[in-house]
Amino acid sequence: MVSLVIIEDDEAIRNYLTALIAGSGSFNLAGTFPSAEAARTFFTEGLGDGVELVLTDIQLPGMSGIDFIAWLKPLRPELQFMVLSVYDDADRVFKALKAGASGYVLKNTPAARLIDALQDLQRGGSPMSSQIARKVVMAFQEDFTYVDPQASLTLREKEVLEHLSRGFSYKEIAAGLFISIETVRTHIRNIYEKLHAGNRSEALRKAGLR
Repeated sequence: MVSLVIIEDDEAIRNYLTALIAGSGSFNLAGTFPSAEAARTFFTEGLGDGVELVLTDIQLPGMSGIDFIAWLKPLRPELQFMVLSVYDDADRVFKALKAGASGYVLKNTPAARLIDALQDLQRGGSPMSSQIARKVVMAFQEDFTYVDPQASLTLREKEVLEHLSRGFSYKEIAAGLFISIETVRTHIRNIYEKLHAGNRSEALRKAGLR
């Protein structure tokens, strides 16, 4: 069975989780700890070498759950961490994920769903409560701003691109715009760089001209 430890300072919740995990038939409970410091000693002394999953609260006395994850993850990169917390604010969620947590569920999660989440974590998933997943999605959406691919192009570069879309050769573009072929080449290099394109077809596609 998968070996797991619990870090939770609230005794009533810790006892509830202990009974839930022990009765699940899916996990071997290797230890329960009221603080990150106690768990740190457990791992430092080599007693947690066989542990595969860590279920931890965030708000703990002394070292926080996030700081504990950040300390242990580099030492045991194969360990999977799940946060179990009452906090659903984006700041704590992202700090926990950046520290090394692969799952984040709220303490009001029903018992059966919590066991399912732990099993999902063990299988390589990243289980999250629906409220947490929504916050993650919204944060990414807020950071995204659409930028017109042609917005960074100069007027002349747009003219060159338009001629390219019509299938004109460098020589024909130069003649049509009354510039040298070398200048055409320079404009095209700049177009490729600004559009992050490797060739004519890709540049035209990214500019919406094909």
